[in-house]
Formats: sequence, C-alpha cells, structure tokens
Amino acid sequence: MKIFHISRVNPTEGMTEAHLSRLIAQCIAGNEDAIEILVREYEAGIFRLALSILGDPAEANEVTQETFLSALRALPSYQEKKSLKAWLYTIALNHSRSHLRKRKIIERLQSTLTHIFRVEAEKQVLPEEAAIQNEKEAALWRSLNQLDERHRIVVLLRYFHELSIAEIAEVLTVNEGTIHSRLHSAREKLRDSLRHLHRE
Repeated sequence: MKIFHISRVNPTEGMTEAHLSRLIAQCIAGNEDAIEILVREYEAGIFRLALSILGDPAEANEVTQETFLSALRALPSYQEKKSLKAWLYTIALNHSRSHLRKRKIIERLQSTLTHIFRVEAEKQVLPEEAAIQNEKEAALWRSLNQLDERHRIVVLLRYFHELSIAEIAEVLTVNEGTIHSRLHSAREKLRDSLRHLHRE
C-alpha cells in the first residue's frame, strides 16, 4: 500500500515532521514504496555531491548506491532532530572520501609497480656483492611466487609498497586481523623457504 503520491509530496519542502517520521518508519519496516520515495527525492542531489568530489560518473553512481544502502541500514539510529538531507549527505561525503582514499592507494600502487624488481638496481656495489645480492633477491622472488595469491599480495603491499595494515585492509576489503594473520603465515612460509640462505 502506497503511503504517499510521489507527484504530490516533496519530502524536502512539503512534508511535515509527522509525515517524515511515518516515511522513515515505513522505510525501516521495508516498505518498498517508502524506500522509493526516499531514494527518488534525494538520489539526484547525492549523485551531484559525489560527482563534484570524485569527478567520475561511474564512481559517483557507486557512492549514491552505497549511500542509500548504508542509510537504510542505519535508519533505526537516525535522530530526527538532524535534517534527513544533512544526514544523508554526511553518509555520501564519507563514502566519497573512502573512494578517494582507495583511488590514491591504487594510484600509488600503479606508480610503483614497475619499480618492484629494481629495488637495488641503482646502488653501486662490488661485482661479488652484486652477485650475492642478486642471488638473494632471485631466491626471495622465487619464494614469493610460490605463495598463494592471498599471502603474496599482502607481503608485496606491506614490505614493497610500505602500506599500513589499515591501508592493506582497505584495499583488499578485509578486516585488519585477517591481514595480520596472512602476514604472519606468509613470513613463516618465506622463512622456511629461505632458510638455506641463512646457513650459507
């Protein structure tokens, strides 16, 4: 059952506090018509906000969807003393900033990717030292490549790209405890694999 006629009701300007409370209550209850009213009223503004921050329509569209998903989950905790529009825009701003952080991390990875295999290339060393160093680096990369993807990527991000645990968790969209666990497991596997180098 529809609770409002969309063409006649503007939640921003014409809706009373009682109507707004009713709309929110029905959204929380999962009423599809109420959710549609909420989305239609604010989606354009939220999209424009995200686009102004990100400059990418595809990302802005993602943020818009993420904003409404987050808002619908958080509606039970919404305090009506705060403007609904301001509340939604705060969520949109947080999601936009999160996208910016991820973009910067990815750009940093891309800018350094071509240098991973040349970490020591510019150092001036004696031929004998270079041979030993090259052998160790080759052994390290062989061992890294023997790791499964989940463990190899966290090692690369942590020790070659110097990302923090929090940044790695954000890039891989897993919790920080999982990153710690994968790093510990990867270090143990690498230690076992490279044990012969320490005996020489």
